Amino acid sequence: MRFFSDGNRRSSAPALLTLTVLFLFSFFIRHTIAWRPWPNQKNNATELEFGSNKKYEGSSEFVKLKYHMGPVLTANITVHIIWYGTWQSSQKRIIRDFISSISASGHRSPSVSGWWKTVQLYTDQTDSNVSRVVHLGKEKNDRLLSHGKTLTRLSIQSVIKSAVTAKTKPLPVHPKGGLYLLLTADDVYVQDFCQNVCGFHYFTYPSIVGYTLPYAWVGNSAKMCPGVCAYPFAVPDYMPGLKPLKSPNGEVAIDGMISVIAHEIAELASNPLVNAWYAGQDPSFPVEIADLCEGIYGTGGGGSYTGQMLSDKDGATYNMVGIRRRFLVQWVWNHVVNYCTGPNALD
Repeated sequence: MRFFSDGNRRSSAPALLTLTVLFLFSFFIRHTIAWRPWPNQKNNATELEFGSNKKYEGSSEFVKLKYHMGPVLTANITVHIIWYGTWQSSQKRIIRDFISSISASGHRSPSVSGWWKTVQLYTDQTDSNVSRVVHLGKEKNDRLLSHGKTLTRLSIQSVIKSAVTAKTKPLPVHPKGGLYLLLTADDVYVQDFCQNVCGFHYFTYPSIVGYTLPYAWVGNSAKMCPGVCAYPFAVPDYMPGLKPLKSPNGEVAIDGMISVIAHEIAELASNPLVNAWYAGQDPSFPVEIADLCEGIYGTGGGGSYTGQMLSDKDGATYNMVGIRRRFLVQWVWNHVVNYCTGPNALD
């Protein structure tokens, strides 16, 4: 298989090193797959309705979430966004508002900051908690798609490298508190997007980027698979009769992205180098704090039932509020009480 070529002959040792890095990357990368109505799953249509009450919130005595001695993000977290492709200003504002709401205080309950309090419960070896503070950092626009319209998992790291090493206005490098969020526009395809993944997180390799930086990628599904990655604000064609919910900000794909972004940020904070908090025996396939609550947005959630959510007078569905907006965000696992929790819990 041909991996890379720069037109120069290379010795066998560097070639072997490159192959080794590629193998490790493909083997250890963690895909974050929030519950989605993937094709060929046998879902009961009545189970997907949003009204009945099932009280279990994903709790299980069989879940063995453990701490594996790695770091968590205890320093103030700064989220640097890379906008890859063309984005509307209104779409950017929704995403910025969500990130800015994570550690904001003073707005009414249930709040985004209330959701983040569960993530703050996770600690490192020194009993230091995940930081309460999450800042919106610098941003980088890559409107010209410098690495093409089709990205692999490996080329994603090259996009991040371009952003932090740019000649003009490079993103700052914060190895301890920086979190790099690559968002791809609706005409950009990323490897496995829509097939079995809407976003994932990992960390960059110094051999590629120059630094070890925790990062996440999330795609805009508007043109490719809104029924999968923007669920429940869009539903797939193979589920006839199931009506989509009204999105809180009038942007179906962007409102769908918000929950995936939240999922990734929560897991990056509690497991940035994939050696801190996760369940399972295999570190190459960890089950993390958001994975354990896939598709759960309210009391009674579990399986393919989203749980009880809120509906505003305009008919929009949400489960928490931020500085200026409402959002629908997946719950995360609370290791203290051993079940999924969120700020809109009814009990």
